[in-house]
Amino acid sequence: MATGILGKKLGMTHLFVDGKLVPATVIEAGPCPILQVKTVEKDGYSAIQIGFGDKKKSRINKPEAGKAAKNGKAVKQVVREVRLDDGQEVDVEKDLDVNIFADVASVDVVGVSKGRGFSGVVKRWGFGGGRASHGGDWERKPGSIGMCADPGKTIKGKKMPGQYGNKRITMRNLQVLEIDVEKSLIVVKGGVPGPKGGHVFIRSTNKLG
Repeated sequence: MATGILGKKLGMTHLFVDGKLVPATVIEAGPCPILQVKTVEKDGYSAIQIGFGDKKKSRINKPEAGKAAKNGKAVKQVVREVRLDDGQEVDVEKDLDVNIFADVASVDVVGVSKGRGFSGVVKRWGFGGGRASHGGDWERKPGSIGMCADPGKTIKGKKMPGQYGNKRITMRNLQVLEIDVEKSLIVVKGGVPGPKGGHVFIRSTNKLG
């Protein structure tokens, strides 16, 4: 069966594990219906297309409505493909749920980090800044970004002000602390990218989906 599922970050909490207080993130994972099956013969690779969260009727376009009428399933907010091994069979009528991680010790969580807009080097990269006295006048400035006469340019990749956040981030090897199949919840150790209510993709560690 597939090794990944879509979900929604509900927030953070803490749990006692072996007598120690550890931070944890609660994620609503699934259920995710299988919207489409792709095969090697027809598409060149083997995968399934899963969805999560019903989309408002006012936001559904004609292609989405046509596909929903064809497969008999509601239009979803988030749709993603999950790769399968060649020849692996799936039950299209059965939704994926958090139970696929019942015997999994750790997972990878993929999400989009909070967008913080255009930020300076102190906020974006943690620069210390300059002195705040004796006429410094560069408390939150990056300082020199150039070189001497040779090569006389700014090196590619130099840490500078710019867009901060709103990037795809993968948190790897997060320990699975608890699973609640009835409520479709999975609790992982540590934090995951994105705000409360943000959509994430959960997969078994070292499995590409």
